[in-house]
Amino acid sequence: MTGENKEILREIWEGKLPICFMLADDEVSALEQPEPLYLLVPRMSYLPLVTDKVHKHFIRAVDQDSIEEMWFEFEGQPLKWQYPIGALFDLYWGNNVLPWNVIVHFQKFPADEIMKGGKEAAESHFMSCIKEADSLKHKCHVVHGMQKKDHKQLWLGLLNDKFDQFWSVNKRLMERVNEESFRYVPFRLHQIDKPFLQDLIPTVKEDGSSGTFRDLLEVTLPEIFNEDGKIKTGYRIISQGIEVPQNTDLQWMSYHLSYPDNFLHIIVITVT
Repeated sequence: MTGENKEILREIWEGKLPICFMLADDEVSALEQPEPLYLLVPRMSYLPLVTDKVHKHFIRAVDQDSIEEMWFEFEGQPLKWQYPIGALFDLYWGNNVLPWNVIVHFQKFPADEIMKGGKEAAESHFMSCIKEADSLKHKCHVVHGMQKKDHKQLWLGLLNDKFDQFWSVNKRLMERVNEESFRYVPFRLHQIDKPFLQDLIPTVKEDGSSGTFRDLLEVTLPEIFNEDGKIKTGYRIISQGIEVPQNTDLQWMSYHLSYPDNFLHIIVITVT
């Protein structure tokens, strides 16, 4: 696949997830369990940006003297807010039944597993990722040429779920500089209960041919391939909720399937 397609960008951006938020049973201090809260949230966003209503809905049902930071959990796994919601969903919600049931906590914050963070922390993390991604793609030439108002427009576009506002700036980060492909593709490869993986994977190989998604997987996760060069039975590799063909051009993939942080978030699922 080659060439840019704005319709694909918009379709990816408009992806939403239905989530059922429920307060943890052992934190309910009210006479009755509060009703679950159902929200349709953007895949591209982060939990701290879309959960003000969750906080407001449940906060009065818990012991006011025991309130800590609000955090979220799925089947015993604390959810890392610094990962995009779509990546979290793809990583943990294996049975594809909707809505996604997420437990809300206000107590016993698991500081050894997740970081504390609200909107300010999310903005700082987001901009750090943008700069890291541009370092990989353009040696930071693009992001260093931007003004503070450009950075703020990127953030507000994400915060307010405004595709045109975001992409009017983000296109500069995604364009080729002097007609050259990205040096390396920014990506993070996620597996349950493991740190994410990343490596320096060029978009153009030494022989001048275009790098592919398979090239990335062969370098980063060679153990998933069998002797015939095929992905072993029991593995699913997805990004943005889809199984991307292995022959997909990395430059194209980075442009169209990256999250707003400018990283591809690739999920490796072990199917039992």
